[in-house]
Amino acid sequence: MDDQNRNLILATVLSGLVILVWVTFFPPVTPPVTETVPQSTRTTTSPQVAATPTSGGQTANVPTLTSSPQESRAAALAKTQRVAIETPRLRGSISLTGARIDDLSLTDYQVTLDPTSDTVILLSPAGGPNAYYTLYGWAPVGDLDFTDVPGAATPWQVETGQSLTPSTPVTLVWDNGKGLIFRNIYSVDEDFMFTVEQTVTNTTGTETKAAPYGIIARHGDPDVIGFYILHEGVVAAADGKLEEVQYDDVKDLEAFETGVGSTVAVESTGWIGFTDKYWMTTLIPAKGQKFSQVTKFLPSSTIFQTDVRMPVMTIAPGATQTMTTSLFAGAKRWELITGYQETLQIEQFVDSIDWGMFFFLTKPIFQVLHFMNNLIGNMGWAIISLTILIKALLFPLAYKSYVSMARMKEIQPEMEKIKEKIGDDRQKLQQEMMRLYKEKKVNPAAGCLPILLQIPIFFSLYKVIFVTIELRHAPFFGWIQDLSAPDPTSILNLFGLLPWDAPDPASFLAILSIGVFPILMGISMWMQQKLNPAPTDKTQAQIFAWMPWVFMFMLGRFASGLVVYWVANNTITFTQQYLIMRSQGVKPDVFGNIIKGLNRKKAAPAKK
Repeated sequence: MDDQNRNLILATVLSGLVILVWVTFFPPVTPPVTETVPQSTRTTTSPQVAATPTSGGQTANVPTLTSSPQESRAAALAKTQRVAIETPRLRGSISLTGARIDDLSLTDYQVTLDPTSDTVILLSPAGGPNAYYTLYGWAPVGDLDFTDVPGAATPWQVETGQSLTPSTPVTLVWDNGKGLIFRNIYSVDEDFMFTVEQTVTNTTGTETKAAPYGIIARHGDPDVIGFYILHEGVVAAADGKLEEVQYDDVKDLEAFETGVGSTVAVESTGWIGFTDKYWMTTLIPAKGQKFSQVTKFLPSSTIFQTDVRMPVMTIAPGATQTMTTSLFAGAKRWELITGYQETLQIEQFVDSIDWGMFFFLTKPIFQVLHFMNNLIGNMGWAIISLTILIKALLFPLAYKSYVSMARMKEIQPEMEKIKEKIGDDRQKLQQEMMRLYKEKKVNPAAGCLPILLQIPIFFSLYKVIFVTIELRHAPFFGWIQDLSAPDPTSILNLFGLLPWDAPDPASFLAILSIGVFPILMGISMWMQQKLNPAPTDKTQAQIFAWMPWVFMFMLGRFASGLVVYWVANNTITFTQQYLIMRSQGVKPDVFGNIIKGLNRKKAAPAKK
């Protein structure tokens, strides 16, 4: 086996092995036919109240809302009076019972590509399926008890505002009948950020104390994707430290109040909430505001809960105290979240998008994709533009690699002479080969490095395509209308020409149901091989012959955006290698190598 073929086989097999391991442990996820927001499907039936330590050594009680399940989401919504939420990107309502934001749909996003499909539902009321909501209240301190402060079942009244819009805030009021008047003032921008001002006015003649809080609760075990490279669960930032906790790991936390959980004292800046693949709900206190950041699970009720618990406030006679908190509830759009991070000074907010361990690659890769998409107006062409840019950045290294491979072909006759002269003395053969490489200034391993550098780029791009909402339902052209999903065409029905549907993505036959772009990827890899003659060794030749088609089926069910990148990368690599080899005096005989390969296959049975 000559060194050039050995290095090429090594690089190819290594690349294939890495991708095979990746497919085995991180299989591509095929989007379901009807995608829904991961939410719970269970509700609870018994009340829960948790004792909560607060600052200053005092104690406040924070409630957890529970209720009996209703027949439907509509039935649960109908049980309470409501104030409508209407913004360019949100539709929903606030329940006057508990002043809960528990009804929210994202009008820009539909469940499927079908234009008639439902919009994505983010928040739902307690008592119905998929209960997921926010609640703001005050915890009693000292002589106060839960009947003196607003909580989960408080009957609020509308003081000002007909509906919550970006231009019309809404104020809800509740008088406890004992001299304390509570107000929640809700405002919202044109995207996904709410602002909630909690105020309490003391009309009594004595000083009183209470502690404001905010809660996000999810009832039941959320229906998560459960993919290794994706975080779903609690996401929080506290004074420069980001924490991600999967739902199953929340259940394994230490004993905490009446369930399990943890609390973190935040001194300056932080936020906490729940994140799904594309959506997120987070509580965000103002920068500089001290608070306790709580992650909690109640096994008796199967409730996941994240809290922001503020320090105890002293309300003097005739005085009013106010606490302002932001609430993000919507899609994790990079540009929007980055804007909030800068304008509202929410540190690490952009890291709520799961960039992964290769964040130093995934972040810049996405930023280039985002820029090119804004420039071109098509995410598929943005991926191809990214591929061209990556190839341009790696071109100096690729040039040296291809020049070295061309020179390896030039010294091939001298290598054969050395082998004939030395015979079976492997040590002496190796010494002579190294001398020849040094004399001709050839690096036999140069061909591996460009391929190895492509592996982390490939993984990072896969991560970006999988987790960023900008790729969700992003069209390319023709049949590719969702670059985050596999190529929808199938060779098993001749790409729609035969009168039957492609196999279900969950079936075993789906691995054979490859589309147009995976086939183009296999062909482009096969053409790249034909720049060089097939190895004389039969085993090597068979490995080379099968490798493009193995890759084709391995990557066939990956996101089409990733396969588009691979096709573009193979095409550019073929062009670069062909031109560089020609510039070095080597004339690749692509069609001749194809014919030789076909003739070798025809001649194989005759030798038997």
